[in-house]
Order: sequence, then C-alpha cells, then structure tokens
Amino acid sequence: MIDISNYLLGGAFFTYLVSTIFIWGSLSSKNNKGSSRTKRWEFISLNLSIFGLGLQLGFFVTRWIAIGHVPVSNMFEFTTFFGMMIVLAHVIIYFMYKTNIIGLFSIPTALTVIAYASVFSKKASPLVPSLQSYWLKIHVTTAALGEGILALSFVAGFIYLLRVVDQSKRSKGTFGIEFVFYSILSTLAFAIISYTFTNLEFETTFKWVSETQQEEELVYQLPAIVGPPNGEVVNTTHSFNPIVEAPSWMNGSQAPRKLNTLVWSLLAGAVLYLTLRLILLKRIGAKVQPLLVNIRPEQLDEISYRSVMIGFPVFTLGALIFAMIWAQEAWSRFWGWDPKEVWALITFLFYAAYLHLRLSKGWEGQRSAWLTVLGFVIIMFNLVVVNLVIAGLHSYA
Repeated sequence: MIDISNYLLGGAFFTYLVSTIFIWGSLSSKNNKGSSRTKRWEFISLNLSIFGLGLQLGFFVTRWIAIGHVPVSNMFEFTTFFGMMIVLAHVIIYFMYKTNIIGLFSIPTALTVIAYASVFSKKASPLVPSLQSYWLKIHVTTAALGEGILALSFVAGFIYLLRVVDQSKRSKGTFGIEFVFYSILSTLAFAIISYTFTNLEFETTFKWVSETQQEEELVYQLPAIVGPPNGEVVNTTHSFNPIVEAPSWMNGSQAPRKLNTLVWSLLAGAVLYLTLRLILLKRIGAKVQPLLVNIRPEQLDEISYRSVMIGFPVFTLGALIFAMIWAQEAWSRFWGWDPKEVWALITFLFYAAYLHLRLSKGWEGQRSAWLTVLGFVIIMFNLVVVNLVIAGLHSYA
C-alpha cells in the first residue's frame, strides 16, 4: 500500500508539472486575449490540476490506510499535505473568480513544496506518545489548509507586483521581486541537491560533544560545509572536510547538520538563480512581466485580499485554538513559548495587522501585495528554518 501511495504522489507531481506547462503556454496568446487557443490551454491546465489533486488525495488516503494514522506527523507527510492544500485553494479560487491566472505560480509553488518534501524520509514510523491523539488530524490538517489558502494570497500578490512594478530600472521593488525568485529557487535547489546526494549514498559521520555534554554521533547526508563544534570524522564516503564549525550556542543534537543543510540550500539557490539570470540576460521579473499585459491588477488585488479573509480564520482555528486545546491535553498547559508556538503566534499577528492596515488604513495595491509576500516568507520560515534549525517540542516534525 505504501508503494501505491508513492506512485500516486509521483503521478500527481507529474500532472502538476504538465499543468504548469499548459498554463504558461497559454500566455503566448497574450496579444489575443480570449482566443480559443488560450481558453483551451487554460481549460486543460485546470482539469490537469484537478486530476493531480485527485491523485494526491489518493496518495493521502492510501498512506493513511497503510500506516494506520493520518499522514501528517513528519516533515514528508506534512509538507506534501501542505502542497495539496495549495492546489485545493487554487481550484477553489478558480471557481470563485473563473480565472486560472493564479495557476501561473500557485501550481509551481505546490510543485516546489512537494519537491522539498520528497527529500525527507518517506519511512512510516509509530507515533510518539504526544501525537497519539485525535487532535493530530484536527489541528494539523486545519492549520495546513489555512496556510494553503494564505499561500494563494502570496501568489496573487506576487503576480500583481510582477504586473505593476516598473522593470525598466532598478529599485527596491525589483530587488524584492528578484529576492522572492531567489528564495523559491533555493527551496528547489535544496530538493535537487538532497535528492542527488541521497542517490549517491553520500554520508559522513561525526563524533562530537553536544550542548548536553553527551558524546554523540551525527550523520550528514550532504558534504559538511558546516561541521559540529570540535567534531571528529569517524566514517565517511568522501574526503571533503568541514570549512567552518557550527556556533556552539545552537541547541539540539541535530542543529549543526540542519545548519549545514540550510547553508547548502542558500548557496545552491544562488548558483541556480545566477545561472538563470545568465540565460535570460536580464532580471527574471523583467522577462516575465511582458507575458502579463492582459492581466487586470485590480482582480489580483481582490483575490489576494479575499484569500487572507478566508485563510486567516482557518489558520487561527487550526494553528492556535486547536493547538492550545491539544497542548493542554498533552502537556497540561495551553502555551509554553515553544519555537513553533511562537512562530504560529507571529504569523497570526502579522495577518491580523495586514487586515487592520487593509480595512482601516486603506492599504491596497502594492503595499498590500508586499505584505502578502512577507506573510508567505513567515510561513515558509516556520516550515523550513523552525523545523530544520531551531530545536523544540515540535522537533519530531
């Protein structure tokens, strides 16, 4: 059953990829808005997205049956579910607004998230005691759904910025857009390098003394640019030595390895971004903008705002209210300032501030769009950095 679920996920990934090709291909008719070719390609893209969503739902159900509990308990399972929620939000937005333009980046974003998930272990393991609760399926799935809808606000806001920011000259706006592209490419680069070194069976084992003053072994699956403090190599498949040591103040027995992974992602993302810039011979945003001339910025602004209006209460319910109820049952306290809890609160406060500025201060257009981009950065920081670098009660994720 596990093999079947993995095949379904692979099929969903391929279907989303083809869907992306069709929606971007439809932009070639930008000077003939409403042409039959454009409508046909958008129709095919939408139906491929729905079909891929069905395949991924099949993955979710078959894995649930195989492992005996809802598959959202580790990084692989949660991140693939998050990707599925982005596609679901995309489909919902389409039927609300009858436009597939959000698919320009919503489906690629989901693809990047699923690719990121694929580098983590797919092995099913028994739930730790604190996760053996019906609140697991309630809290995690609701939080992921809220984040998926909020991701659509980022997509609409980002397309809005690509449409309206002047690309003829360098500015803070063009820098911000390029930084978003770099961040997306860094996530994709992480998936590529992790998949590559895993298939090469790359491994380095260090012996070191952690912050608990216990001698431990730490296994790296990527070359150790950042090694553990005063670490000693005891087993390796290569001759690559660490360049620097991780700061001694980092908590968690896996902290040096996680920091090394983050450094690899940033460096590989820079290589991927610069390569793309050399191929295009201009900023990525400047290359994309001419393809968006027939898109109405006002509609993008409205979609971005409505996505927050829907996603914010769903996220609040799942990531805060349900989480606090479960925390009370599991740890006999509603709140404990765990890193994951803190960043869930930061996310809540940020989107609350967004709605305040939008409704009370009249922040629309570019200012609103930049806020949705920053909001998604916070969500991804919570998913990537908090899970991979910062140790806490949620480290089992």
